[in-house]
Amino acid sequence: MSDPISAADRAIRIREVDLFFLPVEMRVPLKFGNQVLDSVTCARARVRVADASGKSVDGWGETPLSVGWVWPAAIDYEQRHEAMKDFTILVAEAFAAFEETGHALEIGHAFIEGRLEDLRSQFNADRDPEAHLPHLAALVCFSLFDIAAHDAFGQIHGVPTYATYGPEYLTHDLSHYLEPASDAVAFAGKFPADFLEKNPPKKLPVWHLVGGLDPISHDELTGNEPDDDYPVLLREWIRRDGLNCLKIKLRGNDRDWDYARLRAIGEIAEEEEVDWLTTDFNCTVTDPEYVNGILDQMKDEHPRTYQRILYVEQPFPYDLEAHRIDVHSVSARKPLFMDESAHDWKYVRMGRELGWTGVALKTCKTQTGALLSLCWAKAHGMTLMVQDLTNPMLAQIPHFLLAANAGTIMGVESNGMQFYPDASLPEQEIHPGLYRRQQGILDGSTLSDQGLGYRVTEVERELPEAVASFRN
Repeated sequence: MSDPISAADRAIRIREVDLFFLPVEMRVPLKFGNQVLDSVTCARARVRVADASGKSVDGWGETPLSVGWVWPAAIDYEQRHEAMKDFTILVAEAFAAFEETGHALEIGHAFIEGRLEDLRSQFNADRDPEAHLPHLAALVCFSLFDIAAHDAFGQIHGVPTYATYGPEYLTHDLSHYLEPASDAVAFAGKFPADFLEKNPPKKLPVWHLVGGLDPISHDELTGNEPDDDYPVLLREWIRRDGLNCLKIKLRGNDRDWDYARLRAIGEIAEEEEVDWLTTDFNCTVTDPEYVNGILDQMKDEHPRTYQRILYVEQPFPYDLEAHRIDVHSVSARKPLFMDESAHDWKYVRMGRELGWTGVALKTCKTQTGALLSLCWAKAHGMTLMVQDLTNPMLAQIPHFLLAANAGTIMGVESNGMQFYPDASLPEQEIHPGLYRRQQGILDGSTLSDQGLGYRVTEVERELPEAVASFRN
């Protein structure tokens, strides 16, 4: 009888990294805070890993470099956009040269904790302080490589990536990474697998984003709307896709507009029999009473709309250290979810102390970081959601899988098919249920049982020439 294979025997090392930039044009503009976007660059990585025997495989990862979301600033958009692309190339080179071995989570954690901030400091050293790349942007620039390593780890062992988060594959338990908030919680002997869904669903309820510029009635049409085969008005989207969950972008600095917008969409939800709403104030609120006042007025004047609000998302500035706002009064009314603030589990811990009750996870903040935040939050009784970064193409797949395996409050947000549906047509041919919402759900039953299940060799997509290639 052969000896069992240890986690150390399953270790991988990064060998090669290729980076591709895929420009995508939006069919309609998307508003992030004060920034209106009409295009995005998706960064895609191929990461080759090898095990101790010399066997090697390729893993894939992709993330939109969503400048407006990660880097709200007064400096020119294109300046920030080019800076993020430059930093992504820098990260690609550093990751290819990274000597850490182990599980992809162990490699990713070591890179984030020991290398990423040094790279960011070096990158910012000769830049004007107002043009410093923020930590959240650095995480997004690394996320595609981290996701690709997780995909490769599953591929090299011939199993789904989410089957590798237990003691047979990981060298360390969660106490190596996480610190509990009290003695009532212990991470010793616990692994990410202990906090994941035992039988993750293949189908998830899907949330539709109602952007701040999206027309919700005929009198809001300008005549500049796209003339294509996709809906424009909210009711058209609801009826075509069978939607039952709407995420409403609000301004956070215009109370009358926010209230009127929420009321109007609440009326549409009532008429179209949509059950769930959530409000996203875009990190622009500085006083909890702004949110409380809107919620209280809605409860008094439109109680059915108030009842439909499942949770409130990130009204306050994402830098928790600079804005330590006590938010218990808001979370006493509705579950309050961190999004931009939840960079990692340490920020989740800080948010919980301030009164936040839930965490919106995103793969764009790294697969490694999302898993560790998931475990910390679940261990402390916090609720989870997985929010979109308008993920097209390959980026949609790890996004969906995180939601399926996390066990969220309600499905997953997915809006790439609203803003650039044609960008994902090659992937849609292989996974139609992930790129077209039907009967209010996304269907991931076409994913394979290897790595993250992309089936990338079957996707007929011609990639541009790599912008950078590095070998170790």
